Amino acid sequence: LKRFVADEDHSVFSVDESFSDITASLKYFNCDTAYRLAKIIQRVIYNHMGLYVTIGIGDNPLLAKLSLDNEAKNTPGFVAEWRYENVEEKVWAISPITEFCGIGKRMAARLKMSGIESIYDLAHANPYILKQRFGVMGLQLYAHSWGIDRSFLGEKRQVAKEKSFGNSQVLPRDYARRDQIELVLKELSDQVATRLRNANCQTECVSIFIGYSKGQVDQRGRTGWRKQLKIARSNNTKVLTEHVLKLFRENYVPGMDIRNLGVSFGKLVWDTTLQLDLFSPPEEQIINTQLDFLIDKIRRKFGFKSLIHASSLLDGATAVKRAGLVGGHAGGNTGLGG
Repeated sequence: LKRFVADEDHSVFSVDESFSDITASLKYFNCDTAYRLAKIIQRVIYNHMGLYVTIGIGDNPLLAKLSLDNEAKNTPGFVAEWRYENVEEKVWAISPITEFCGIGKRMAARLKMSGIESIYDLAHANPYILKQRFGVMGLQLYAHSWGIDRSFLGEKRQVAKEKSFGNSQVLPRDYARRDQIELVLKELSDQVATRLRNANCQTECVSIFIGYSKGQVDQRGRTGWRKQLKIARSNNTKVLTEHVLKLFRENYVPGMDIRNLGVSFGKLVWDTTLQLDLFSPPEEQIINTQLDFLIDKIRRKFGFKSLIHASSLLDGATAVKRAGLVGGHAGGNTGLGG
């Protein structure tokens, strides 16, 4: 897809889905409509990879996603186009309500208690009452029911002064068990995510380093490895930990003993607003964010060991022991202070 749009106009959503802003590409490819360029993209991908792709077109990422999921996949040409003028006809017709972005079974049940059982009902609800009952999530769902999505792919981000935050650790012994290595990576991710939030930052790049025990070399002649992954900006511990573990599991070399490792979050931007992912349950995202900041607050007041994950008591965990070290020595103690 990067043959058709600039890097800043392309965003990967999942393994098999991505968003592209083709506004600046239409003239370049001599296309008078988005539909025409979509058909060209389909043909190019089929000729090069033998794959039929489905394309949703919209005035914003939300409408493009809705048109993809609710029409394009069931259309002979595998292309659908939803514009603002189609909201009443198409968006409000989405059924059941759980087929709408951001509404899972739990949210559907809560909406039903407020007399909202369809997207039409949601669009005609009182936004002030929605905010009162559901907070920022209620207002976002209300906006989405009218096809309004204020995000855009070319959004300019405020870059933070710090380039990255990271913690590393020399392990007290060689670690051969994968589950124990992952346990330490989880602890490091938690610590660095805490530093991100304390600095009011979010990261767009996750990086991990794995160093083998002295004298060990893998089949590729390496004494260790470093990998990074570009992600949607976040400072949520759960989200960042999942990315760290994904990187590790994709690159883990069985049979190698690990002696040092590190986690780093780079490409920082200021955390100015709560940015919800359109396609994950919004209530879950808000709860996770609130939980992170509550944990941070308790640890700042009473110390790191006042609130720890149960996994930090397992064999191989190091966070509790390192929390007692002075001055942040012995392998990156930053983020464990009270």
